[in-house]
Amino acid sequence: MANRHPPLNSLKVFEAAARHLSFKKAAEELCVTPGAVSRQLSHLESLIGAPLFRRVNHGIELTAAARLCLPKLQEGLACLRESVDQIFEHTESQTLSVYAAPSFAMRWLMPRLHRFALDHPDIDVQVSTRISPFVGRRGTPQATLDIHAWTDQADVVMMFGDDHLPATAPDLHVEALMPLSITPMCSPELLEGAHGMSDPEDVLQHLLLHDNRGLRYGTRSFWRQWLDAAGVSAPNADGGPRFTHSLLALEAAIDGMGVVASTPMLVTDALRTGALVAPFDLQVPLGCAYHLISKPAAYERSDVALFRTWLRAEVKRSRHDVPRRQPAYA
Repeated sequence: MANRHPPLNSLKVFEAAARHLSFKKAAEELCVTPGAVSRQLSHLESLIGAPLFRRVNHGIELTAAARLCLPKLQEGLACLRESVDQIFEHTESQTLSVYAAPSFAMRWLMPRLHRFALDHPDIDVQVSTRISPFVGRRGTPQATLDIHAWTDQADVVMMFGDDHLPATAPDLHVEALMPLSITPMCSPELLEGAHGMSDPEDVLQHLLLHDNRGLRYGTRSFWRQWLDAAGVSAPNADGGPRFTHSLLALEAAIDGMGVVASTPMLVTDALRTGALVAPFDLQVPLGCAYHLISKPAAYERSDVALFRTWLRAEVKRSRHDVPRRQPAYA
C-alpha cells in the first residue's frame, strides 16, 4: 500500500462503531447515515487489507485486528481532542506578562488595571515587579543585559530611563510612555498647620523627605532641582531622611512626616482623593520617563497592542486628574 495512513475521518468512524458495536449508533453520534458509516468502514478495510467487523446473530463484533489496534487509536484521538481544546483555550484566554518597577506597579498600574480587565476579559494580565536598573547617560552594560533578559521572560517591560534608553537596545521596541516631572507634595494636615506653604521658600520650614532617585539616576537630588528652578537658595536642601525607594518616600509624605519632592504622576489617585496635596504649580521636567519595552514578536501581538493603547489612554487621563488644593505658584 503506497499510503499507509488511512484518512482521519475513516478512523473516527471506525472508533465510534467499535465503541458502540453498532453502525446505527455510530451514525447518530457522527450525524451521518448508517450507509455513510458502512462505506467509510469498507474503504478503511480495503486500505488496510483486513476485516474490522464480523457479523453475528445479534449485531457485530470486532475482529482480532480491530481489537488489537482500537486502544491505541482511542488514545491518539483523545490526544488530538486535548490538543484542539488547548488551542481554543489559548485563543479564548490569552496571557499577557508584564514586568514593572514596584512603585509604578503598586502606585499607578494596579489601581487602574481593573479597567483593562473589564474591557478585555479574554486577556489575562500577569504583573510581576522587578527592581529595574536605570538605563541612560549613567546606564551600565549589565543594565542593558537585564533589559534583554526581562524581555525574554515578559511580553511588556516597564522601565524608568532617560531619552538614551532606546539607543541601548536598538533591537527592541522602546516607547516613552510617561514623561516625569517633580514637585513638592505633602499631607493636607501639614499644609494647613502652623507653617503653611504659600511661597516656595516656605517648604524649608518643614522636614524635607528625599526620593533618592534624583541622586541614583542623575547628578542632583530632586529637591535641589526643584528649589533651583523655583529660584530658592537653600544650602541645606539635601538634609533630611533619604528613601532609596520612591514608594517609601511617598508613603512617608502621606503619613505627614514631611514634604517630599517627587513625581506626581505616580500618585494621581492620592492627589485626587486628598491624601496628598501639591501646593505649587511649578513642576520641573526630569528628562526621564517610564518606558514600554517589548521584543518585536511580542510587540506585534494583538493583545500587547491593546495593552499599549490602553496604557496611553490611562496616562492621558492621569494628566487631567490631579486637582490643586492651593493657589498656584507660577
